[in-house]
Amino acid sequence: MSWVLVVIILLGVLIAMMLSGMPIALVFMAIISVGSVLFWGDKGLDMVVNGMYSGLANFTLVPIALFILMGEVLFHSGVGPMFMSTLDMWMGRVPGRLSLLSVAGGVLFAVLTGASVASVAMLTGQLVPEMEKRKYHRYMSFGPILGSGGLAVMIPPSGLAILLGVLGEISVRSILMAIIIPGILMALIMAIYIIVRCSLQPHLAPTYTVPKIPLKEKLTVSVKTLLPVAFVIFLVTGVIVLGVCTPTEASATGAIGMFIIAALYRKLNWSLINKCVLSSLKVVCMMMSIIACAKVFSGILSFSGVSNGLARSIIGLEISEYGILAIMMAVVLLMGMFMDSASIMMITLPIFMPIVHALGFSPVWFAVIFLISVEIGLISPPFGLSLFVLMGMAPKGSTVKEIYMSVFPFIGCHVLSIIIIVSFPMIALWLPNSV
Repeated sequence: MSWVLVVIILLGVLIAMMLSGMPIALVFMAIISVGSVLFWGDKGLDMVVNGMYSGLANFTLVPIALFILMGEVLFHSGVGPMFMSTLDMWMGRVPGRLSLLSVAGGVLFAVLTGASVASVAMLTGQLVPEMEKRKYHRYMSFGPILGSGGLAVMIPPSGLAILLGVLGEISVRSILMAIIIPGILMALIMAIYIIVRCSLQPHLAPTYTVPKIPLKEKLTVSVKTLLPVAFVIFLVTGVIVLGVCTPTEASATGAIGMFIIAALYRKLNWSLINKCVLSSLKVVCMMMSIIACAKVFSGILSFSGVSNGLARSIIGLEISEYGILAIMMAVVLLMGMFMDSASIMMITLPIFMPIVHALGFSPVWFAVIFLISVEIGLISPPFGLSLFVLMGMAPKGSTVKEIYMSVFPFIGCHVLSIIIIVSFPMIALWLPNSV
């Protein structure tokens, strides 16, 4: 059977089963079960079991569970609004003040949660009511929240970055370090866009009187709220950059740090622990199921010749290597409009990684660009997951058109980030190469 026919059959079955509404993990379980018997015969199911075990018997998967637990503690403890109130004190009177606050909050929650959906939910609940009160245009309230909520993918701890490292067989530590500067770059580009547009079109974000708060009070509140945040940031990112801890160890110290913060604010109790652990288990079980199936799926693609066949065909195209890169990212962006991030990684990475190595691209650099593209998918109409989160929490009278139109400028900001990182690779590679 030619690899082209295998691709047609696999994609056809995959699309049909996904359209039926089956969970993605069950879809891939069915495909690899049938595919293993077709390609490996009587030993196929044994190889599926062994492949799933080898995919999960990986110590580098531990940070996924612990970073998710961090986000659940922040979300359920209710300490997030305290952090936002402190940031609000320091924001001052600038164009698009609340929109800029959503970007700052997006960075803060990215460091503390590593989950885009949770970040969008917290920012929407905290800022949208105030934006409505201040007569902000919904393009300038929904858009910044969606754009900055996605920063959780690009700033450690990032569960998707770890998943990418595992599925793509790339150093998790290098990826976590490589996304720091690009994540900050994305936040700066969005902030500049907000300031410029709100200066040119002030009706989008009307200015209002900001009460003056004495510097002493600001410093006192900041010490009580932001200092613990800085402590957690150090426990997660600082220890990795300094080489003190591996990502696995850093995820453990970060989770402990979040529990300590919850205890300091007297939010820690058995009910909170039970709720956070159960919520984390649901997400972790889903991700582990996908990872287990991904390893076997990758093996089937490799054994059937699909991976090498596609790689040779794409490399043989009479276009530059950057043209091929653009095609791969366009595929990710298109898939992101209809599929979740983990599924996109599972389908594309077994095909993309041989191409990346054949073209001589740095896998870590490619991982950064890939993650930004996946992050764009989370906020891309019509079915980006973050869009549905905001839809569910938006004020009465909000329309789908308003939500869709608000996010396009911020998708443009993220595309600009990709162009800059492609043009200047050291933005992503300097930090992992320097330590």
